[in-house]
Amino acid sequence: MKLYTWNVNGIRAVVKKEFGTIVKNLDPDVLGLQETKAQDDQVREALAGLGGLSGYKLYSSSAIKKGYSGTAILTKTTPISVAAGIGIDELDQEGRLLCAEFESFFYITVYTPNSSSGLKRLPFRKRWDEAFLDYIQRLDSSKPVVVTGDLNVAHQAIDLARPDSNYNKTPGYTQDEIDGISKLIDNAQLIDTWRNAHPGEIGYSWWSYRGGAREKNIGWRLDYILVSERLNSRVHSPTIHSDVFGSDHCPVSVEIAI
Repeated sequence: MKLYTWNVNGIRAVVKKEFGTIVKNLDPDVLGLQETKAQDDQVREALAGLGGLSGYKLYSSSAIKKGYSGTAILTKTTPISVAAGIGIDELDQEGRLLCAEFESFFYITVYTPNSSSGLKRLPFRKRWDEAFLDYIQRLDSSKPVVVTGDLNVAHQAIDLARPDSNYNKTPGYTQDEIDGISKLIDNAQLIDTWRNAHPGEIGYSWWSYRGGAREKNIGWRLDYILVSERLNSRVHSPTIHSDVFGSDHCPVSVEIAI
């Protein structure tokens, strides 16, 4: 199965940027989307009849606040079940997680909260990280997990272009956030598939729209596919698709032998 994740920065915006053609060319079996910025009916409307999406089933989870956050899954294979949220009301108001259960694994697409300017949402983010770890560990006790999405953190200095000037100042590269993803990977026994395959390589999945950052490759690796350690031998071709446009993020993918 070809598993993809992509923060589209607005589903209604990306459909105007050849989204259907991009999906057709990538040909994912499962594609998790983050930051749809639309209610569930608006996601369905935006994708209805769009070329390139024939054969996909759509699931989505929207925030109570309109035009904010939101996740979705497009899949060729009908899941056993699909569930939204991690089961904590305080954290499940923003449509940040969808989980599709397949025969061999759980596929989770997640849009981790951004700590926001001035780090004013960092306490919320830390509560999310703790609850998300518990959630993943519960799922993993049943069957392996594939965690995909915009985790809104650069895990290591190699994962952003300017680590020194951003450390403990910029959302996505504070020690609290770094500790959060480290605990997730270590305690839930997950593998960062792209970094595991490319240990010393620079690769970014997000670039600011300002200052020609993408053209200059001044970016961050914020988008991940993490898998349970026992799935690692079945993972192939982890890829950051930096040549795919349409959003300030690019898609990330792996292939998993079933």
